Amino acid sequence: MLGLAVAAFLVLGQVGDRLIIPGASGPGRGKHVVLLAGDEEYRSEEGLPQLAKILAKRHGFTCTVLFSLNRDGEIDPDTQDNEPGLEALDHADACVMLLRFRHWPDEQMRHFVDYWRSGRPIVALRTSTHAFAFQADSPSPFRAFGWESKVWPGGFGKQVLGETWVSHWGDHKHQATRGLLTAAGRKSPIMRGVTELFGTTDVYEVKPPMDAEILVNGEVLAGMSASDPPATNRKRNASGIEQAVNDPMMPIAWSRRVKNDAGRRNSVFTTTMGAATDLLDEGVRRMLVNAVYRACGLERRIPKRSNVELVGDYSPSPFGFEGFKRNVRPAMLDSR
Repeated sequence: MLGLAVAAFLVLGQVGDRLIIPGASGPGRGKHVVLLAGDEEYRSEEGLPQLAKILAKRHGFTCTVLFSLNRDGEIDPDTQDNEPGLEALDHADACVMLLRFRHWPDEQMRHFVDYWRSGRPIVALRTSTHAFAFQADSPSPFRAFGWESKVWPGGFGKQVLGETWVSHWGDHKHQATRGLLTAAGRKSPIMRGVTELFGTTDVYEVKPPMDAEILVNGEVLAGMSASDPPATNRKRNASGIEQAVNDPMMPIAWSRRVKNDAGRRNSVFTTTMGAATDLLDEGVRRMLVNAVYRACGLERRIPKRSNVELVGDYSPSPFGFEGFKRNVRPAMLDSR
């Protein structure tokens, strides 16, 4: 049976600025997951609705997907200052985010910050390491969340998720990623049923903090196919030290528990994978579904091999700037 907060939200929240997918039967029944789509490049506006459908139809979670909308109410990832519906976080059990350089108005940002300060869990994908960008002279009380913050170095990404934007470690659009589980990853419930992952997005340069449990390392591939061999080129890292791109490999998925400024601890899972095209990989989908189970306190109910079969037709657009589908409103999206 649905929880009262979720049921009330479904009655009050059927509005045109979001996609709501009621949960079917499954362990997630009664849990509410809010997914935040808002990046210009990796087609979160396509990938997160598919992830929401899998969570709702295959596992019972009620899902609300929010989008960056332009002033005409159309999904527009280039609109960095408007994400209507963030009040949905007020009664969410988990937040899944794929954001990039957002600078929402205070009344919207406050819902996100209150969610974080409440100590509830976060599942963060790809560019969420640099989710927010506020000008240095911004009057916003939340400007420290920006990725270039000096007051809170590295902002929300560095301080909460464990990294901010550094660089493309793999050659962007030319070197794909193979995810290899670490020893910790092979034991983690988040990786249950996952043996290997593949994504056409490249490995990011990252250096998660010592308290992070590294679950997956990213092997830079020589090309864009899963069958391509490991890359052998070398690069200089952020410290100016030259190294082979795969020796050592960069982490691409990790978890941590972080104490926030309200004294509560957030359970955080971060992966630098997560473009809409990455969700074509069964291993990536299973990792994300399992991460939501764990975020919602259902770790013991994660299946040995969770059902992550795609729901409906899913042909994601290639990642890249200016590649989003225009003249689309949330109400036009298929929630079946």
